[in-house]
Amino acid sequence: MTHAQNQVARAVLEGPDIHRALTRIAHEILERTRGASDVVLLGIPTRGATLAHRLAERVAQFEGVKVPVGSIDITMYRDDLRLGPARPLGKTDVPAGGIDGKTVVLVDDVLFSGRTVRAALDALGDIGRPKAVQLATLVDRGHRELPIRADYVGKNLPTAKSEKVKVLLSEIDGRDAVELLKNEPEGAGK
Repeated sequence: MTHAQNQVARAVLEGPDIHRALTRIAHEILERTRGASDVVLLGIPTRGATLAHRLAERVAQFEGVKVPVGSIDITMYRDDLRLGPARPLGKTDVPAGGIDGKTVVLVDDVLFSGRTVRAALDALGDIGRPKAVQLATLVDRGHRELPIRADYVGKNLPTAKSEKVKVLLSEIDGRDAVELLKNEPEGAGK
């Protein structure tokens, strides 16, 4: 017997929390890369690209360094392409100086299985040869299927596999928040 499900959203981060997390990540990038002079930020669309721009703004604000920002489309590198309907291609935007010999920080909103990051690493190899690759994510929810970890994490958020994490950003969604979505059987909580 199948029971109807209601999705219940609970905010785990609000705008100020996201602001603080990105500020901390920007400082950590500056510390680890000794000033970010050879850093390129590449966001994984859609929200990762927005977060990469926000990080670049903070680095410029703190250090006066203009970090090149771009985006990297992973659509054709996904290992689940054959499992679903066709997906539209996103935009890969490599900064003018390229990525060769640079420290590339891949930026994504949520780190889950690691498959998106694996696809981004494959895509990265087709556009250049960075000196090093690091990963920044707003939320790490666990449940890795591949041996991938983030270098910079805004929030570690333990979740059940059945739960979903939804990142909302003002540039796209009209507000900043991170929500945890749970399925509840119909009639629960009454």
